[in-house]
Amino acid sequence: MPLPAELAARARDVLAGRVEPVPARDAATVVLLREGPEVYLLRRKSTMAFAAGAYVFPGGSVDERDADQTVAWAGPSPAEWGAVFNASERLARALVCAAVRETFEESGVLLAGPGPGSVVADTTGDDWEADRLALIDKSLAFADFLARRGLVLRSDLLKPWAHWITPEIEQRRFDTRFFAALLPEGQRTRDVGGEADRVVWQRPAEAVERARKGEIFLMPPTHRTLTELSACGSVGDVLATSREIVRIMPRAVEIEGELRLVVAP
Repeated sequence: MPLPAELAARARDVLAGRVEPVPARDAATVVLLREGPEVYLLRRKSTMAFAAGAYVFPGGSVDERDADQTVAWAGPSPAEWGAVFNASERLARALVCAAVRETFEESGVLLAGPGPGSVVADTTGDDWEADRLALIDKSLAFADFLARRGLVLRSDLLKPWAHWITPEIEQRRFDTRFFAALLPEGQRTRDVGGEADRVVWQRPAEAVERARKGEIFLMPPTHRTLTELSACGSVGDVLATSREIVRIMPRAVEIEGELRLVVAP
């Protein structure tokens, strides 16, 4: 994909060594699914500094407190997640916690329950909303939120999907692990505002087609993920898909005098 003029100028500076790439922040994002299959997408506000106007999955940066070892945990251990994502046990714990926390913050869906075999049935109500807002403004730590409600994080409800790193030419960069998860029975998403001005459930192939027509904007990781999901006929197919997690970082390449962003593999 061709680079806009402003980004192309920065890309030339980075490629020439005149500008140092900024470090990438660890982040997690969750492809939330329901039967259809359909995916939950948020449109980021046009005023956002990163990915303005893009349709994205729920997600965000890791909070230092996401690595808290006191979080009650069910499912694959942080060490097992670390092996999958080529990360330390501490970072893997933080990534999984960030995935569950951000999903709750941005959709109202919580992948946690009173025990290792249960999930919260309903997260609507003023008390849940107060906790969600407190998590967003960081006045409440995720570990404290779970502990106060007597909840166990369900890492077994997450499926590892991909690993993307923002290109070195960008001024804001993220090292993001992608997860997939089924919308828990009884729970429902809601338009919770914040960084998004619109939310939608849509079939992956339809979202890709809308992007092709220019009706919506998808960033490369979202586009690739939706294309992969389009090959699955059901949520069960998605969750049963074998995934090899390979780190992908698009790079700027000059082709016939024009700078383009190349995505591989």
